[in-house]
Amino acid sequence: MAKEKKPVHRVQMTEGKRQIIQQLLQEYDIETAEDIQDALKDLLGGTIKEMMEAEMDDHLGYAKSERSDSDDYRNGYKSKRINSSYGSLDIEVPQDRKSTFEPKVVKKRQKDISDIDQKIISMYAKGMTTRQISDTLEDIYGFEASEGFISDVTDKILPQIEEWQHRPLDDVYPVIFIDAIHYSVRDNGIIRKLAAYVILGLTCEGKKDVLTIQVGENESAKYWLSVLNELKNRGVKDILIICADGLTGIKEAISTAFPQTEYQRCLVHQVRNTLKYVADKDRKAFANDLKAIYNASSESAGRETLDRVTETWSEKYPRSMSRWYDNWDAISPIFKFSSEVRSVIYTTNSIESLNATYRKLNRQRSVFPSDQALLKALYLSTFEATKKWTMPIRNWGKVYGELAIMYEGRLPE
Repeated sequence: MAKEKKPVHRVQMTEGKRQIIQQLLQEYDIETAEDIQDALKDLLGGTIKEMMEAEMDDHLGYAKSERSDSDDYRNGYKSKRINSSYGSLDIEVPQDRKSTFEPKVVKKRQKDISDIDQKIISMYAKGMTTRQISDTLEDIYGFEASEGFISDVTDKILPQIEEWQHRPLDDVYPVIFIDAIHYSVRDNGIIRKLAAYVILGLTCEGKKDVLTIQVGENESAKYWLSVLNELKNRGVKDILIICADGLTGIKEAISTAFPQTEYQRCLVHQVRNTLKYVADKDRKAFANDLKAIYNASSESAGRETLDRVTETWSEKYPRSMSRWYDNWDAISPIFKFSSEVRSVIYTTNSIESLNATYRKLNRQRSVFPSDQALLKALYLSTFEATKKWTMPIRNWGKVYGELAIMYEGRLPE
């Protein structure tokens, strides 16, 4: 079935509009598109002034040309510079003798009237496409904005992304998590899958901080070494634990960039990968058995539980537990910690809530028009998600104390 085409909205050219345009051309001697912008900027300032004059009439109770016995009256103008979608402009704000006039069109302390940009960026941060934003602006605000215009507005944050991606980082991070979410991106007419690698750090104060977001295609030791070296170049001198899934080459890159850092396999992904091909009716019981492995009191007890779980399920799912044996050296570091530290390293609370925000982007957009569009959406979603990250994670004092003992001399006292 052919997709129904959306009707094109055309601006109706009335006789009144035609006269205004003719007057505009005569008044401003317009020859270029830049001349149009300058004319609109000038008209905006004049329009604001006239609106404020009307507000002053209403405030005083009489017009400028009328007489009144009121003890409050007009008292000249005050110059004010404001920012608009057409750039900065100076306006004349009418004053009254009692200084009780409160203009509404541009409020007293308001310096920016281009808040439509912020509305667009906010909608983009929530995962809306440029087409959806354009439709929303037209439906709610009666403001017709092309998809190109919206893209230009969101491009204004690109310098902020660049600055954020290169901002200085802390000297030491007790724990860093690396995770990947995959998106479909159009490249020269071809749709390909790209991974967005999110690097989340826990600071020495126990607060979460997204250190960087890397959009990449291929994993390798060389790639991960460049990512970790970038963290070093931004000031990171030491990381106690890096928790990640089995990313290709990550283990070798960690040992080269941060030789003292412990690599901990992400148990959330380990369990998820194990249960991927398990029948629904067995999943709950199987998951409980896996939980018994990583909740064991010691590494030896965990290994015994692993053998028991393998024996229980090997007949039904012969190869399901092979990765636990292959990755045991990266799974086993967890056993030397208490339950409080383990719950931090499991990553369920630390990074999964952030990932839920990123996954919303996949639900909103099946395909991103470019990798730059994906990066913009991820950046804005990150700041939307991290607004509430003001407090340390739970039990951080106890966790920090244990880490300071386990990794003596490596954490600030």
